[in-house]
Amino acid sequence: MAHFALITLPLFSHLRVFEAVAEELVSRGHRASFILPEGAGRHLSKDLPEGVGLIEYDAEGPSAGLAERMVDAASRDGPLALFRTIAVGAEATGALSRCAPRLLDRLGCDAVIGDQTEPAAGLIAEALGLPLLSLAAALPMHRDESVPLPFLGWRYDSSDEGLGRNRGGEMVARRLLKHQGRAIETACRELGLPIRSELADCLSTSAQVSQLVEAFDFPRAYSSIRHGVGPIRRRWRPAATAPASIVLPEHSAGRPVVYVSLGTLQGHRYRLLKSIVAAARDLGAATIVAHCGRLTERQAASLEADHVADFVDQASALSLADVGVTHAGMNTVLDALRAGKPLLALPIAFDQPGIAARIVHHGVGLKLPRVLLSRRKLARALEALLCEDSYRKAAGRMAGPIRASGGAVMAADIAEAALSGSSRWQNKETRLQGLVA
Repeated sequence: MAHFALITLPLFSHLRVFEAVAEELVSRGHRASFILPEGAGRHLSKDLPEGVGLIEYDAEGPSAGLAERMVDAASRDGPLALFRTIAVGAEATGALSRCAPRLLDRLGCDAVIGDQTEPAAGLIAEALGLPLLSLAAALPMHRDESVPLPFLGWRYDSSDEGLGRNRGGEMVARRLLKHQGRAIETACRELGLPIRSELADCLSTSAQVSQLVEAFDFPRAYSSIRHGVGPIRRRWRPAATAPASIVLPEHSAGRPVVYVSLGTLQGHRYRLLKSIVAAARDLGAATIVAHCGRLTERQAASLEADHVADFVDQASALSLADVGVTHAGMNTVLDALRAGKPLLALPIAFDQPGIAARIVHHGVGLKLPRVLLSRRKLARALEALLCEDSYRKAAGRMAGPIRASGGAVMAADIAEAALSGSSRWQNKETRLQGLVA
């Protein structure tokens, strides 16, 4: 049986996806070890099965405290927060590429499952001669000239004008990501690899997996190495660690229900949550709010929602809901569409604008910009989603392909195939000796 190194960001949504794959691999007799910056282990679930391990690397000097700085930067928005996130991410890439080769040698790892947003994962696997599966918890990061970059909310346009717009977006992105590009170049030199500077050039050349199913994506050219496996979720979880059940008050009976979640990084946005709840109340709708532990008890109570909790069982909440309101995070969006529920997207950062654009493209919901967002605009959008059948029917059609996707099981299948089919695995020992001497 094999030992897989799991390299991802210390962010809740990314960790949960990697945990699901790790759990599936361990159930098949493999071992899986998370390689995370010091302090990030506390963000892992406490009920992971035996066989899932954790190794934290110590990023000394200016790169110390990476885990908390990454979480803090990712929870903010605006231009300054964007540059800060890029800079901290570049630090993480450098620290990981310096520390991980020796750690993987000590662990005796046979393969790497690397986050598509962490370029060091691919570089380390290449340098060590290890099979690599590039896994996207968010939108996939590979290039496609007809598809806008993940963090852009542009509509799909395959015309010459649209392709030119996409090329322009890529030029701007390269300038914004110059810190990351330099970190990639430095890591390549330190690891003895051909120089490159872009994230897409660090992905696996044989196995790329994302949660994005083809039915919910923009049209793309077929690739035999890219696999959309749908929601990657844990199949087993002890009842003692599951969120408490949702109980709506009696006066909610017969009213439409709106489920609201802004994810683990944006759940602190009290004013926005307050406006959403108020807009739903204006329409006579009940609300279920999950703030992911980002509000105080006083703030949570003052939302005046019908059910408020740190965390809820999202599948249960969506089964009760008629509409979901989300920041357009991949996990919440896929869970809602698997339940056949239309969505109101309020994208904030990262790939959320790109996911929101797909919601609109497929007619499964609406999106609103946060700029000049008002209670009245929210109410109008929610009213449309609750009253117009087209959104509900489109979301219902999307449910089938998502439910039929392979999830964690298929992701583990692909990881095993990448392991057994890689010729690079055969010369692992030789490569390791040169890098960790």
